[in-house]
Amino acid sequence: MKNDNHDRLAYRLATILEKLNLGEKLYVGELADEFKVGVRTIQRDIERLNFLDLDRGADKGYSIKPILIGRIYIKDIERFASLAGLSGIAPGLDTAFLRELMDSRLQDAIEVRGPSRESIERKAREYHVLKDASLNHRMVRFTYEKPNSPKKRVDVSPYRLVNQEGVWYLAATDEGRPKSYALSRITDIEVLSEQFEPDESVVKMLDEEDSIWLNRNKTEVVLTVAPAVSSYFRRRSLISQQKIEKELEDGGLIISGKFATQNQLFPIVRYWLPNVRIVSPESWQEDLDRELESYVRR
Repeated sequence: MKNDNHDRLAYRLATILEKLNLGEKLYVGELADEFKVGVRTIQRDIERLNFLDLDRGADKGYSIKPILIGRIYIKDIERFASLAGLSGIAPGLDTAFLRELMDSRLQDAIEVRGPSRESIERKAREYHVLKDASLNHRMVRFTYEKPNSPKKRVDVSPYRLVNQEGVWYLAATDEGRPKSYALSRITDIEVLSEQFEPDESVVKMLDEEDSIWLNRNKTEVVLTVAPAVSSYFRRRSLISQQKIEKELEDGGLIISGKFATQNQLFPIVRYWLPNVRIVSPESWQEDLDRELESYVRR
């Protein structure tokens, strides 16, 4: 019975954490009805999550701080639930330890590449509106402003919110064309009454995509990687859809990837110069060489 009780506790905590991670506000009475347990049981569950520094609103609803929304992966939720469920039973699993674990796991989850991360606290409203519209397949209209470009009003079908290198984007379609929009540049959101049917090919593309460059027609690029830096490319994917084509005798690599535009690849190659070079298409390396020559002549 003890194990059964622990399993039910872990399930409740995992579900509660998942709801919080989605930005939902939770109420003790509603959770008690959902899990068919007493109010006091849910209150104890909430107490186990003190390491999250939950906010309690005037309406007595619990939520996590906007900056944490969407930053916990499912595997993290399962681990946190298990650990929190043991808190006070197994030695060492105290609130301070759980808070430290939470902080370190959030760093791992967000800072996959790049040192910076974007706070969405000031864009919490936009985040919630877009999340709900995505879940309910409702079209949205908003104002979008790119640097050095005039503002424009767009109608899109929102599919999901994506965190790429610590920056939040909306993955959506505009008249069937997949596009990404930086959350920081979205204002004046209006949820439309019109619903959309998700395109399975777009969903599949988003599931497989590892960048925010949403383009169906991508160019396959082959690069050489010098032995001095090859270990970094072996360790993890540093380019879009990276694939190791061949390991060279000197320890170098030949790798391939797929890119929507040169602007997606060139910053990466410039960062790794002179240890990475574009082999194919040859015109891309020629264009990069001209760009670098122009920069040197300035």
